[in-house]
Amino acid sequence: MNDRKTTNTLLLILVIPLVFYLLKTLSFIFIPLFSSMFIALLFLPMMRWFKRKGVPKIVRIIIVLLIIVSFFRVSGVLIELSSREILATDNAFFERANDKLNLLVTRIEVFFGFDFLQGEGMLRSIIKKDTIIKNFAPTVGFIANTLSMTLTTVFFVVLLLAESLDMQKVLNSTILKHHFSSVKTFMKIERDLIKFIKVKFFVSLCTGVGIGIACWGFGISFPIFWGLFAFAINFLQMIGSIITVVLLAVFAFVEIESASMLFLFVLTATGVQVIFGAILEPIFMGKSFSINVITILIMLMLWGYIWGIPGLIMSIPITVLLKLLAEQFKNTQIISELLSGKPRNGSVKRIL
Repeated sequence: MNDRKTTNTLLLILVIPLVFYLLKTLSFIFIPLFSSMFIALLFLPMMRWFKRKGVPKIVRIIIVLLIIVSFFRVSGVLIELSSREILATDNAFFERANDKLNLLVTRIEVFFGFDFLQGEGMLRSIIKKDTIIKNFAPTVGFIANTLSMTLTTVFFVVLLLAESLDMQKVLNSTILKHHFSSVKTFMKIERDLIKFIKVKFFVSLCTGVGIGIACWGFGISFPIFWGLFAFAINFLQMIGSIITVVLLAVFAFVEIESASMLFLFVLTATGVQVIFGAILEPIFMGKSFSINVITILIMLMLWGYIWGIPGLIMSIPITVLLKLLAEQFKNTQIISELLSGKPRNGSVKRIL
């Protein structure tokens, strides 16, 4: 028995790196697949409701696709408004920004004793013709890959909603061998993940609106852009909030002359992030979604390394999924408790 246990442990140690290698190598398949799973979960309750009302399957799928297209349409309109807002800005703003940033960087150069700008303006050193040309091809490639993965994701969503790929049967044939157990577990995973995605979307939306209103109230340029930016990057747990506040602080430094007003704006932006991210989100999520801070950071680094930006966005939903699956088995409940950072007394005894 000991030899068998040792063999299984060694096989597990060999298999885990292989799995992560395959996930990274075949990211063009797994990223759309995982994304479509989370998106399809949101529409499954509506699909069941339409099914009970006798609506044909093709009509149900068309309705879902129209909803997805409408969402992208609204997002496109908001991005267009933000772009117009930025393009309508006169050159005086960029000149003022260049002067303020030059002053800031000059003070840093004097403090550390090195020449960073080398006689150039800050904005000119950042935005160079050679740099733009150099980054043009990678940018086009990134846009093409994003478009390709988006279309693949939509294709997988249609397959999942059309029940061509039944995740409940997959669970039943792989992880959960008993039909009743697989149905019960799938319903719990579906319910909890839908709640997680809805709460995260609602909190991110409120954060974006709050940041946009704060920028408008303090006279910061591009409030629509900053609201959209805060909404999108808030899906990166913890890191998104820090990035938003830091960038807004730097940007506000250019536009706000008074140090007290600058401090008040940064305090307001931080308060918006704290209220929605650190107070309301945990309340809405409940204790079932509590995940250890160290776990969050590790998962962000792991999935960010494997899948890049999509990995950063999906790292927490994947962690929640793994946590929910681990809760269903007695032997793996300790993993779920470690992910949450709150092991029960019995678990601590087992560890010791």
